[in-house]
Amino acid sequence: MGEPTEIQQTGAERAGAAHGGGSGAGPAEPGRMPDGATRVAQSRSAALRSRIRDQRRSPTRPRIWFELALIGISYWVYSLVRNAVPEQEAIAQKHASWIWDFEQSLGVAIERSVNHAVDKASWLIVGMNYYYATLHFIVTIGVLVWLYRRHPGRYAAARTVLFVTTGIALVGFYFFPLAPPRLMTDGGFIDTLKVHNTWGSMASGPATHVSNQYAAMPSMHIGWSMWCGLAIFFLARRAWVRVLGLLYPLATLVVIVSTANHFWMDAVGGELCLLVGFLAARWLYHSWPYRLPRVPARGTQEEPVTVPEQWSEPAVGAGRR
Repeated sequence: MGEPTEIQQTGAERAGAAHGGGSGAGPAEPGRMPDGATRVAQSRSAALRSRIRDQRRSPTRPRIWFELALIGISYWVYSLVRNAVPEQEAIAQKHASWIWDFEQSLGVAIERSVNHAVDKASWLIVGMNYYYATLHFIVTIGVLVWLYRRHPGRYAAARTVLFVTTGIALVGFYFFPLAPPRLMTDGGFIDTLKVHNTWGSMASGPATHVSNQYAAMPSMHIGWSMWCGLAIFFLARRAWVRVLGLLYPLATLVVIVSTANHFWMDAVGGELCLLVGFLAARWLYHSWPYRLPRVPARGTQEEPVTVPEQWSEPAVGAGRR
């Protein structure tokens, strides 16, 4: 009589185990969903999204070799596109007449008066010619280096502003060729670069044959100088340096008008390009460049993506089987 009872008990235990009533490793198997590989993939995907989000909100300083290569290639492309645009002189002259007539209709056509007045002081106009030919690059590169060294957390966003601004300017150079005032056939302006033989200018001498003379709208002298001035104003510590930052784009505006290299409306075009550049950086980094942390919150070296050991290791119960 005892043996049938034992058989019945054994059968009941097996039935209970089959329905999840036991305490062995069996009932844990249905709960391991998703399996280890799926959890690893999900964890890596989440970690990657988190890393991208952190990178946008607190970008690290790029490596120097990458930045040098990026700046070099970008300037090469900039020069190639800017100078490859066909110099449509007739259209460029027509556009210049449009702008000049429009400014005169508004009563704000001051460029010719300023140009003739400043040209009377030879030492001043020659200094402005060299200012126009050199500081455009020297100051911009200097500010880039300063941001890279002293504000690594803000560098990438600020550099993005500059690159977007310049990219939009290339579109303007291509679709709206514009003769600068000094090259207008009937404008009555003095070509100070030619009259005073400014050495090293891309707008005078042999360099005129390799540089597009009708890429005046928008003015990147204003776009780049305002980018430099804002960076210095918001990030410099000394008050007098911040004041110089604000004065730099103002001085550049006086120079481009006095030397008859741009209409003041070209400066407006440069400022609009810069505004789009800031908006693009704001969208990309979720903050204005100068509000980002000066030094990234995390180190420059990326930490490997890790997952819990039990997600990648075989289950204990499975190993015992």
